[in-house]
Order: sequence, then structure tokens, then C-alpha cells
Amino acid sequence: MDSRSVSNFELKAINAWDKRNFTRGIKSLFLEYCSNSTVHGIKYFGCKRRTLFEKIWWIATFLLSVYGCGRLIQNIYRKWEQTPVIVSFAEKSTPVWQIPFPAVTICPETKARSEYLNFSQVYFQMNDTWRDEMANETYDRFRAVAQVCDAHILRGVSLNQTTDPACVDLLKNVSMPLESALFFCKWRNDAGLCSEFFTETITEEGICFTFNSQSAGEMLRLDELHSDYEYISEKRQSPLWSLEKGYAENTDLDTYPVRVLGAGARAGLYVLLNLYERDTDFICRGPVQGFKILLHTSSEYPQVSKQYYRVPLHQEVIISVKPQMITTSDGLRDYTPERRQCFFNHERHLKYFKVYTQQNCELECTTNYTLHKCGCVKFSMPRDDRTEVCGASKIDCYNDAEDELLEEDVKFIVDKSRDYRAKCNCLPACTSVQYDAEISQADLDWKSLFSAFRQSLGEQDGAQFARLTIYFKEAQFITSKRSELYGVTDFLANCGGLLGLFMGVSLLSLAELIYFCSIRPFTILRAYRAKRRESNVFFDAPPPIVEKPKDF
Repeated sequence: MDSRSVSNFELKAINAWDKRNFTRGIKSLFLEYCSNSTVHGIKYFGCKRRTLFEKIWWIATFLLSVYGCGRLIQNIYRKWEQTPVIVSFAEKSTPVWQIPFPAVTICPETKARSEYLNFSQVYFQMNDTWRDEMANETYDRFRAVAQVCDAHILRGVSLNQTTDPACVDLLKNVSMPLESALFFCKWRNDAGLCSEFFTETITEEGICFTFNSQSAGEMLRLDELHSDYEYISEKRQSPLWSLEKGYAENTDLDTYPVRVLGAGARAGLYVLLNLYERDTDFICRGPVQGFKILLHTSSEYPQVSKQYYRVPLHQEVIISVKPQMITTSDGLRDYTPERRQCFFNHERHLKYFKVYTQQNCELECTTNYTLHKCGCVKFSMPRDDRTEVCGASKIDCYNDAEDELLEEDVKFIVDKSRDYRAKCNCLPACTSVQYDAEISQADLDWKSLFSAFRQSLGEQDGAQFARLTIYFKEAQFITSKRSELYGVTDFLANCGGLLGLFMGVSLLSLAELIYFCSIRPFTILRAYRAKRRESNVFFDAPPPIVEKPKDF
């Protein structure tokens, strides 16, 4: 057998010895870990002085501790995942001058002036024979005004109009003009024409008048809307204010949207309202005549029929406003909207609105659902050039569509296919302002006032006045704030506390485990390879050369 064959045989023997001792090496490494581990209970697993029963008892105890710790950590994770946000009061109060005065939308209950349309008269004369004698202009006006009257009064009446592209123009022609409905105005105790403060806005109630609203170019995506008519006629810009950031630091006191410097009636809005008796119509809007009032944020499109206050004729109504504001901490910006349950403005794109609010989103959702159900939308809903305006024959359709959409949330619980409203995804805005109100009311005996001054009514004969005053109740208010209930730091601290309580585990314990699973075996393997190389040198060394004796 030559030297090469001998060395190969010896290497095979060493490899065979390595395989026989592999299990012994793993066991030795495990026992070394047990004797040096800082995790409670591990050292008893490999202790040779412990009986088998004692080892089983410690293993069972350790496994129970791991199970209990794991279940509690699972509960903490579920709470961190599902409810990471808490809404609490801010650390300090907010002065009212840091937010805009509420936008005020006023809608007269009188929808048409009698000189252009006597709605009650046409209503009672609506029959096929009389229709042939009715002027087309009168009939078109009647069908346009019917869309802003109570829906039930025209059920059973055949109006034969599925679309009405001229609806808004007709309503503007017959509705109460701003100068007539808003007789006199004062803002922060400075009197002026109401046209200096209010502008026309198209709502589901018809032609209304809004104070302190953002312009159409700042609120709406005009490039997506049709060009038939303007929804908002306000032109004043508000470059130094946004709903999320508020007023800029360099904003002057006299800015837009306007704001007040304190509380009380002198710092608020005063409006003398008027409707003429000859224009009053009880068939269209019922027995309560006067005005509807909506308070909303400047960046929110008014939807008066959802939530409003009434100002009856011959009454004075005082509205004391208390704002409710919710902000969101910067620590929640990295959370998904679903986890924090709100949208920042850049996170939720609306087709027709530049500013995201929950109300704007719901209006767009209602518009899309109405288009899906009826093939057209109501005149006050945002639409593009390809969408038709519903006519008077579609009044029941778009009213039913709005009611059905409200039912979608309840039906979705039972039938997951009813997910239209869920797809709208209209979470609240991360910064929102609402204006709660306290109302007081009294009779307005303005005729006796004229008599006391010995003044004749003159041009005001038939006038029916009402007075509205709006102001902030307090100079400061408490803001609510969304913030982290459990952040990453809190989650790790809770997990560390449970691991320490049940098993005495710390970060160094985890480092030990990683060390014995990776670095320590590698170190042993490298040392063994070095020993094996030494063995290879020994077996591969050439045999010594023995010189033959020379023959003499």
C-alpha cells in the first residue's frame, strides 16, 4: 500500500469519526447554552445533577410560561393593531381667532316670486286639458321649482321630463334675489350691504346665499366639472388658510376666510331677513315659512337639508356657536388611514373636490350612486359634461337613491355584495371643525317698532322680517386630538415586560440565543477545521528518505 492510499484511508477514518461525534457536538453545544443562559429555567434542562422527573417538571413549567406569555403578547398586538389611536383633549385651549368664523348658508323657504310663478295656482290647474293652454315657459318653471318643493306633493302628477338641462337657469330667474331676501347685514358691528358679505350658492334647496365660503376654484376641481353654471359664485381667495394647517403665521387680522377676535354678539354676524307676503306659498314648502340656516366649515360644500336651523318669519333667532375641532398628531402620519380612521387631504382623492372632508366625500358618493340608479343626477350635485341633469319625472328616483344609499351600511352586514357605500370610503378628515349651536328665540314685533317711530311701512308693505344673530359663545375652546394609544415603543415595552415577568428574557437573552445558534457553532467548526488541517499535514507528509549503504 503506497503513501497516497494510506493517507486517503486515514482521512476517511477521520470523517467517519466526525459523523459519529456530530450528535455529541450538538449536545455539548446545547448543554453549554443551558449552563450559561440568562433565561430563567433553561439551566435546569441540562443539569446532570437533576433527575429525569425534575427535568420534565422544569420543561413543562417553561412551556406553560412561554404559552402564557405568548397569549398575552397576542392580546397586546391585537389591541395595538386594531385600536392604536385615542382621542383625547388637547393640552391647552384654542382661541377662536385661530379658526375661521363658520360659513353660513341661508336658504329661503319661498322658492319662487309670484310675479314669475304662482306655484299653488299652477298646481291646482295641472290637468291634460289645461296643459294645452299653459305657456311652455310657465310649465318649465313649474317643473324646475317642483324639484325644490316637498317631494310628496307631486306624486301621481305626470310631468313628462326625464332631464332638465335648464333647471338652474329657471330657478335663478324665479327665486328670491339676494338683495331682497337679505335686507340688512352687520359683520363685527360694521354695517354694509349683504351683497358685500354673501354670494349665491346652488344647493339641493335651490338658490341659497353663503357667507365666508371658499371660492369655487379653491374648493372644486373646475376642470372636472361642466361649464353650464357655477355652483359657488364666491371669488375671494384664501391663500393663507387651509383646513389642515389653519392660518399662516404672517396672516393679517383682516383676512379671508374671515375670523373674529373674541366672543359676543358685537364680534359676530347680524342679518335682517325678509320675505314678502305676496310670494309666500304653502303648497310647495308646507306650513313653516321662513329660512333654513346651515353652519359649516369654509371648505365644505353646503348640504342644507341634512342639518339645519330654522328662522321663522316675525322671529328673532340668536345662535351661540361653540366649535368642536379634532386634530391629528404627526406621530400618526405613518399609520394607514384604516388604522387611524381618518384621511389627510393628500391621501384621499375626490373627483370633484380639491379639499377632502367627510361631507364632500359623501356628496360625491351620493352623486355617483344617483347616476348609477337614475342615469342622471340632481341639479345641485357635482357632475361632468357627460352627465345629464334629472328632470321633474326623476324626483322620486334620486330621492329613493339617497335613501337606499343610507341603508347600504346596514345591508352590508348581512349581504357583502351590498358594498357600494363601503367602497366610497368616506372616513372623517384628520383635521375637522364642527360648529355646535345653542339657540334662543323671541318674537320680532317690527311693525310696532315702526308705529312707535310713527313711520309708515311704505315700500315695505307686505314685508315679513326675521332677524338672525350668530356669534361665538366663548373666546376659547378645547380641541380634541387624535394621538397614539400604543406606539411601537409602547408595544415593545409591553412585550419586554411580559417576557421579563414570565421568563426573565431581555434583549441580551435574545443576543445569547443568536450567538449560540450562529457564532458559537461557526467558531467551533473553524477550530475543528484547523485541527483537521493539522491532521492532514501529518498524514500527507512524505516518508523519510533512507539512504542505502554504499558498497565498498
